[in-house]
Amino acid sequence: MNACDSAAVIGLGLIGGSMARDLAARGVNVRAYDANPSHLANALREGVVHEALDGTLAGASRAEVIVVAVPVDATVEVLKRLAPLAANVKLITDVGSTKTRIVATANEVGLGECFVGAHPMAGGHQSGWDASREGLFAGAPVYLCPTQLVREAARCLADEFWRELGAHPLCMDAEHHDRQLAWTSHLPHIMSSALALALARSGVGRHDLGPGGRDVTRLAGSSPDVWAAIAHDNAEAIDGALAAAEVEIAAFRDALAQSDATALRERFSAARVWFDD
Repeated sequence: MNACDSAAVIGLGLIGGSMARDLAARGVNVRAYDANPSHLANALREGVVHEALDGTLAGASRAEVIVVAVPVDATVEVLKRLAPLAANVKLITDVGSTKTRIVATANEVGLGECFVGAHPMAGGHQSGWDASREGLFAGAPVYLCPTQLVREAARCLADEFWRELGAHPLCMDAEHHDRQLAWTSHLPHIMSSALALALARSGVGRHDLGPGGRDVTRLAGSSPDVWAAIAHDNAEAIDGALAAAEVEIAAFRDALAQSDATALRERFSAARVWFDD
C-alpha cells in the first residue's frame, strides 16, 4: 500500500521528474506543473503525469501530497500560492538544497501544520525532464526538516513517502542543515565552478583534461539558475566554508613559493589521510 494515492509535483526537472516517474511506477495518480511546456508535454506523452496543472496550481488541492521541486528562490513563491489551496492536503514537501528560509516561509503563510522540508542527496549535474529517471533516490539520504508546528501525521507521512522512493530519511533542524550543507554540498559545487573559471581564463577546455580533471569539474555543469539561488540563500554559511578553502589554497601557494617540498608532501599526505578515513 502506497503512502499516498495521489500527488502533485510542481517542477519536472531532474529531481521532480524522477519523483514523478517513481510515483507513477508505483500506481500513484500524478498531477504536475512545469513552467517549461515541453517538459510537461513530454511527461504527459510518456504516461508519467496523468493530469496537467495550470499556472494557478489550483488542481494541486485535490492531491494528498504536494511536492515542490523548483529552485529555492521559486519555492518561496510557490508556497505562497499553495497556501490557500492546502486545506485538505496531508503533506507538502520540497526538494531544495537550503531549508531555513523555506521552512520559515511555510510557517509564515500558514502551511506549518502540513509542511516537512526535504533535501534528497541525489541527482547530478544534468537538468531538465530528459535527465530524470526512475530509481534516482534509491539508497540516497534525504534530510527532513519539519516546521515546529507540523502535525505528527504529516511528519510520519513524509518519512513513509521518502522511504517508498528508496531514500533514507534523516531528521534535522533547518538551520543546522544549511550550515552542514554549506560544507558537504555547496562548497564542492562552488570550488568546481571556480576551477572551471580558472581553466577557462587560461584557455584550457574540459576536453583538455584527463579523467581526474573531468571528475573535479563535473559539478561545474550544473544548472546556473539552481545554484545561484542556493548560493544566494545560504550566503553566510558558504562564505565561511570558502574562507576555510582559501586558507588551504594560500598554504599551498606559500609552500610552492618557498620551494618547500616537505610542506607540500605534508599537505598532500594530510589530504590523503582525510580521504582514507
